[in-house]
Amino acid sequence: QLRLVESGGGLVQPGGSLRLSCGAPGFTLPYSIGWFRRAPGKERVGVVCIGDSDKSTYSLDSVKGRFTISMDNDRSQMYLQMDSLKLEDTGVYYCTTARRPNVSGEEYCSGKVAAYWGQGTQVTVSS
Repeated sequence: QLRLVESGGGLVQPGGSLRLSCGAPGFTLPYSIGWFRRAPGKERVGVVCIGDSDKSTYSLDSVKGRFTISMDNDRSQMYLQMDSLKLEDTGVYYCTTARRPNVSGEEYCSGKVAAYWGQGTQVTVSS
């Protein structure tokens, strides 16, 4: 059973950076990948995703130009580089990978595609 393990969360001041990492020991991640966020008191939403069907990247408008998703060449690890962090970026961040192929980035970030999920890592942006 594939199990995603995240790391890299923590406390950072506004304007700072964090890099989240995620992998599944012993597995590669062949299909769509993404990072979701659950902010305090809000529903979980897709923040940035890469679809395997067309290699498209979908990002929330609020993180465009600040957050970057990437993956190792061997598809064993995925990352979320977060720069210029804002107070509203606070939340629990989850890495995910799809259970099936042929999904676009936007579709994957809708949260409606069956996926494997990490346990979540807390990111707190505070002065």
